[in-house]
Amino acid sequence: MCGIVGYVGPQACAPILLDGLRRLEYRGYDSAGLAVHAPGGRIEVRRAVGKLRNLESALREKPLEGAVGIGHTRWATHGRPSEVNAHPHVAGDVAVVHNGIIENHMPLRRELEEAGCTIASDTDTELVAHLVEREVQQGKDLEAAVRAALGRLEGAYAIAVLSAKEPERIVVAKSASPLVIGLGEGEMFCASDIPALLPYTRDMLFMEDGEMAVLEAGSVRLTTVAGADVEREPKRIDWSPVMAEKAGYKHFMLKEIFEQPRAMEDTLRGRLDREHGDVHGHEIGLSEEDAKGIRRVLLLACGTSHHATIAGKYFLEEIAKVPAVIEIASEFRGREAVVGEGDLVVAVSQSGETLDTLVAAKEAKERGAKVLAIANVIGSAIPRMADAVFYTHAGPEIGVASTKCFSTQLANLLMLSVWLGRRRGAITAERSRELVEGLARLPTTMKDVLQGTRQLVANLARRYVDARDVLYLGRGLSFPIALEGALKLKEISYVHAEGYPAGEMKHGPIALIDSSVPAIVLVPRDRHWERSISNLQEAKAREAIVIAVATEGDEEARQVSHDLIEIPAVDEVLTPFLTVLPLQLYAYYVADFKGTDVDQPRNLAKTVTVE
Repeated sequence: MCGIVGYVGPQACAPILLDGLRRLEYRGYDSAGLAVHAPGGRIEVRRAVGKLRNLESALREKPLEGAVGIGHTRWATHGRPSEVNAHPHVAGDVAVVHNGIIENHMPLRRELEEAGCTIASDTDTELVAHLVEREVQQGKDLEAAVRAALGRLEGAYAIAVLSAKEPERIVVAKSASPLVIGLGEGEMFCASDIPALLPYTRDMLFMEDGEMAVLEAGSVRLTTVAGADVEREPKRIDWSPVMAEKAGYKHFMLKEIFEQPRAMEDTLRGRLDREHGDVHGHEIGLSEEDAKGIRRVLLLACGTSHHATIAGKYFLEEIAKVPAVIEIASEFRGREAVVGEGDLVVAVSQSGETLDTLVAAKEAKERGAKVLAIANVIGSAIPRMADAVFYTHAGPEIGVASTKCFSTQLANLLMLSVWLGRRRGAITAERSRELVEGLARLPTTMKDVLQGTRQLVANLARRYVDARDVLYLGRGLSFPIALEGALKLKEISYVHAEGYPAGEMKHGPIALIDSSVPAIVLVPRDRHWERSISNLQEAKAREAIVIAVATEGDEEARQVSHDLIEIPAVDEVLTPFLTVLPLQLYAYYVADFKGTDVDQPRNLAKTVTVE
């Protein structure tokens, strides 16, 4: 998630902008920059790759003077981290900072290049600057120029725009990316998040989608993008700075659990072809010939990403009808694995830097396999070495225990499966359309599940907080979710937990069951339902405390369980996206009630880059 700050008022703005960006560092970033109205009627820009200290060094060498400016910390989504791709982006007399993803950036780029624009970066943001500049050159004022440019954009954006011709104002706008305006005494601020503004004002005006505003030192005028005036009272914020970083949540992990609907929207945006029931493949990086020539898919990952690949195997074999093999990357390394031409190796890593996955993928590539990376950090090591890359757009994940990155990895693996299935003739257009429509509805459904189960799950966690062992059971696509639920509980609460295929219960795990062991059994209404209900009954017969995660209205599950968590009925393929949510919440609340360090659990690191 990128960070935006803006200031217009009587003070020197560069220190204020830097301070605001520093307060947004928790969001994660790979480059930073400022644009300021300098004396002499020009906009000056300073940018740097890496941490803010690099930008501060650039400013010490060449200070920025002026009282109106914008700043940005960038989390790469289009174009690798570099100074040329860092924001702000400038076209003529216009400077722009932008959060979000412009879906139609490719046709816009072609149009602008054909019109003679020189585009220096790989970003979608620079295109916005050129669109606004063209409107300014045609005689429009900055507000009208931004309004016209926004009419050309598809996708998500929060933008702040300067024009050298209007040095007294900033124009901002938002759609599906957050933006807040801070109201001061004779000065105005804007930012992508509250923490950047708290040292300067507690009075905030929260913009809604489809709105824009003109900020001047003594005023703010809010309108819709269409031009209608909007009246809205500001709100007084009483959060502490630390609370503000977490958007009011107690921990980053809880915040990130509840960010999953947004992360899913960002990951799906621009990739679903709902008209034809297909997935746009241009970001996957494979050709139609590549898709048809695959004889096998080998999935490489570690930890939570490994659990996502287990679901990916189900997706690939069911939808694309291509054989799929799951490999724990650390076990693949150094083994004389049979891999080579005709194999597609899908290397999955949140950070893109996981050492075992990186080395394993390199070994597979050296033996002739084609490597596709699924990662969340643009320009990281695994995408750099891969033949193709399909990024998730979860945004930075601060909590060590991965939540939103897991969900977005599932989404990419499912989209990859649909895309391959269509190219290989393995799935009908009708079935593909069902899956695409289901994916498109997922963000809303996930939000409903999180809101609907939060209090129930918190109550269950408090009731069973002292359990020393917990058993997670699931069949089919519920099996990797059982593994993931157990891992989350182990990671952050230090409770012993095991995830098993429900069909394996009689092959050992049943010996663990007694009246002190909660068994969390995933029993959504799928092809495995009857057998899963049977496993649930077996656990209860042995006096286990049975917590069932079941489809709404499942009376049989209710009758044979002590506690029931309900999820909406969805296509069987989509159930993992919903069943994982209450398990994440359960792990979180158990850890919170135990008083462990939820965001930084002992002995764990966010990215494992050593052996």
